[in-house]
Amino acid sequence: MSHDARTPARTPVLAPSRAAVHAASGSRLGTSHPRQEGPTDLRLVPPALAAWGTAALMLDASPVWVAGAAVLCLVVAGVLVVVRRGGGRAGHATELPRGSAAGWDRAARQASPAGPLRWPRRQDTAPVRLTWPRTSVTAVLLCVAAAAVSAGLHGADLRRGPVPGLAREYATVTAEVEVTADPRLTRPRVRGNHMAPTSVLINADVRRVEEADGTAVVTRAPVLVIVDGGWGASGDADGPSHSAAARHSPWLRLLPSTRLRVTARLAPSLADGDRIAAVLRVRDSAVPEVVGQPTAAQRLAGRLRGGLREATDGLPADARALLPGLVVGDTSRITPELDEAFKETDLAHTLAVSGSNLTIILALLIGPPGLAQRVERRGLAPRLGISLRTTALLGGGLTLAFVIVCRPDPSVLRAAACGTVALLALATGRRRSLVPALATAVLLLVLYDPWLARSYGFLLSVLATGALLTLAPRWSAALRRRRVPPRLAEALAAAAAAQALCAPVVAVLSARVSLVAVPCNLLAEFAIAPATVLGFAALATAPLAMPVAKALAWCASWPAGWIADVARTGAALPGAGVDWPGSWTGAALLALATVVVLLAGRRLLRHPWWCGVCGLLLLLVVLQPPPLTRVVTGWPPPGWRFAMCDVGQGDATVLAAGEGTGVVVDAGPDPTLVDRCLRTLGITRIPLVVLTHYHADHVAGLPGVLRGREVGAIETTGHEEPVDQVEFVRREAAARGIPLARAAAGEERRTGALSWQVVWPPTHPVPAPEGPNDASVTLLVRSAGLRLLLLGDLEPPAQRALLRSPAGSLLGGVDVLKVAHHGSAYQDPELIRRAAPRLALISCGEDNPYGHPAPGTVAALRAQGAVVLRTDEDGALAVVGTGAELAVAGD
Repeated sequence: MSHDARTPARTPVLAPSRAAVHAASGSRLGTSHPRQEGPTDLRLVPPALAAWGTAALMLDASPVWVAGAAVLCLVVAGVLVVVRRGGGRAGHATELPRGSAAGWDRAARQASPAGPLRWPRRQDTAPVRLTWPRTSVTAVLLCVAAAAVSAGLHGADLRRGPVPGLAREYATVTAEVEVTADPRLTRPRVRGNHMAPTSVLINADVRRVEEADGTAVVTRAPVLVIVDGGWGASGDADGPSHSAAARHSPWLRLLPSTRLRVTARLAPSLADGDRIAAVLRVRDSAVPEVVGQPTAAQRLAGRLRGGLREATDGLPADARALLPGLVVGDTSRITPELDEAFKETDLAHTLAVSGSNLTIILALLIGPPGLAQRVERRGLAPRLGISLRTTALLGGGLTLAFVIVCRPDPSVLRAAACGTVALLALATGRRRSLVPALATAVLLLVLYDPWLARSYGFLLSVLATGALLTLAPRWSAALRRRRVPPRLAEALAAAAAAQALCAPVVAVLSARVSLVAVPCNLLAEFAIAPATVLGFAALATAPLAMPVAKALAWCASWPAGWIADVARTGAALPGAGVDWPGSWTGAALLALATVVVLLAGRRLLRHPWWCGVCGLLLLLVVLQPPPLTRVVTGWPPPGWRFAMCDVGQGDATVLAAGEGTGVVVDAGPDPTLVDRCLRTLGITRIPLVVLTHYHADHVAGLPGVLRGREVGAIETTGHEEPVDQVEFVRREAAARGIPLARAAAGEERRTGALSWQVVWPPTHPVPAPEGPNDASVTLLVRSAGLRLLLLGDLEPPAQRALLRSPAGSLLGGVDVLKVAHHGSAYQDPELIRRAAPRLALISCGEDNPYGHPAPGTVAALRAQGAVVLRTDEDGALAVVGTGAELAVAGD
């Protein structure tokens, strides 16, 4: 086609962004894979945030408020639509200076070496009009109205039907319930001197209630079913501290969508704002009465999960516990000790179903994400000759399978949505354009399940995904500019970005900030992908070929074991974390501190020497070398002889036996607290652990004492009650190959300058002990001229018998008395007069429900001239000095 000489040829009209892309490429035609994203599109972010906030507020609002908010938003949105249609051309406008269009045209012409690029111009005399985004405001109002209605309907489930009223009356009812989530066992908890009985917790919906007159009412009310089995709780090297009977309870084998008929007592919800209408407490722990079988999808998911558990049965303990959690979120075998280590290092997200699981599996399908849309793409799909469109369909199928296997509950749907968004961002390279996708996912999930608006897990998922889409690419590019290898830069940037945004929320939950989270996540990240892929392969092959599944699980155990080792090692560091206010005020302070650190870090990166100094200081804070720590904090004091740990309502004491060596007497109720105390004291070697008796507030912390330390033996009383705690101690000792011995009066031992004599119980106690307290191992200790009397939990009958025993003559005039039974009122006055201690130490918990220590006991001790100190007021205590000079220091 020819052009008239008087008519200029048409010039293509290109947007400045396209021109800038081509100009930046250095080529007239541009690069083969130009990035043409432009600025980040944030238009969907306000509607998503508005819906999120509305749902959180409206879940427990009255119907009047819900209806009013929805109607008001709809009316205002309608007015805006009408105004726009009627007066859109005459709407508010801002005039730009004349010639602005010409200025833009010049900028576009300068941006491209390919020739003049022209904007379609208006007349030079006409102003350019920019209308305000009424559409965006209308979208926000409509989303608010939708979120209010959805939250109102979901919140009404807690108030609708007969269940809430019956719960307020604590009525006993016969009901038909539908299981909505996997049953789980309660974590072991210490109540006073015993472990709380283990119960099975089941989230369910009440579908039918039979009232007292025999009439049946069809309803739908979410409840928490608590099955009190009376199994007790005991240690178990194979999983959480639960008895074998509890772990094999038929209630734990129930699948979601199963219908049961139960007779139970209703009670109100445990907390305001919870998503349950009532609590159903089932006293009869016999086999559940099933009236409706689970769906086919749930049966398939159950078989697959059961196959994975069977395939991992022969693995080492950590891998056996961790692998099902990494793959499908099955944490039934995670021990409290391992769980605490993952929390300390901010690796707990690996134990739950998260978007990273799905991202890893889909990345295996498409290959390296950066090549997902190129001819050179890799992965299983192109190797098998699968087209892009079919690959997309397979990806959708894998996502659906992921949701089915991991249960289609809200947390899994959240993980699937956020994981898909993160994968698309990586696969397309268009991270900015994925921010609207994340906002859309948030909006749809909140409208589908408004309770997610109050979920910390949902908040953490969104923050982590947002960090990967926004902060991580910039930080990765900055690190690459400083010659950090690309893969390391991307991994480090992802871990740091996620930690920066999630740490304030984690601080609210745990009241603690991890200082090792970034390096631990970085070290674990390289093992998560192979463990997850091999674990999913074992899951898929278990129903078909169990030997193959076991082989795959064995291969997966290596990276899984590495992750567990990273968590344990990080948590064992003395400065792994610092206490932080567990409130939203504390979260705001941490966010502010993070911003300050980031701003200062940008400047420090220009000065390598200062970076090295800061890194060295952080390393010293985390490692806390004992000599340096003692100089800075004064704890533990030099030359300490005896230390009483602050472990709450329980006992845990340490006798110094040399550098880094100590004899531990009792372990307290909490493994974390006693482990932290021993770390601050620098104890790495324990020749002997003495457990005075088997009550939980003295032995439940034993795993914390044994954690990462060389232990020679464990010595206990001969009165083996309560039985469950006796079995717990035996299992803990057997799992680590530590010999058990029985203490008896007359036994004498020595290690270095420390010596002690067992003065109670005798081989055949007279009188016979009324309970474990009266059989407490009692020690008379000598250390550097100091005489210490450690009474365990002896009560008056045993105290009087001790005074009449052959050892009674040795008890006069001790320097330090560990007061019996946390300073309770049950003390023998004659023993206090005979001992006449210079210093009396009491271990008790702050605001404990027993009133320990009793005012009468404290007064009696002071009347004998003793200085009385207590852990609930003074914290951990350390005795320093010799017989002539006695001093005590507090942590």
